[in-house]
Amino acid sequence: MNKQEKIEYWLDISDYDLETAKSMLSSARYLYVVFMCQQAIEKIIKALYIHKFDSDPPKSHNLAFIFQMLGIQVSVEISSFLNLLSAHYIQNRYPDYKSRLSAILSKDKAERYLKQTEEVYKWLKSLII
Repeated sequence: MNKQEKIEYWLDISDYDLETAKSMLSSARYLYVVFMCQQAIEKIIKALYIHKFDSDPPKSHNLAFIFQMLGIQVSVEISSFLNLLSAHYIQNRYPDYKSRLSAILSKDKAERYLKQTEEVYKWLKSLII
């Protein structure tokens, strides 16, 4: 794949993940709303990485780490949000945490995560297109 094809690949799957997060909200699967939000942001950051460096992105799920490699300054709010998404991603990967996390993640929290994800997502996409 050439550079543009790689970028489009990551954008397509990040769009798909964001739409999946919305579907999970509709079906009250709040744990997976946050998981898919993390995935959408991770993949669009990787598209941005390819756009900027024309090389494969790091094989990491740590959003702040990948974002730091881009050398783009972000607000404390966005940085904190990226760290929260990464923490939920890690916790969601381990079954012991799922029941605890499911109890913590209300519809309101899931909606807030999704709204903030959409805002960050739009901003990141504007840096590519």
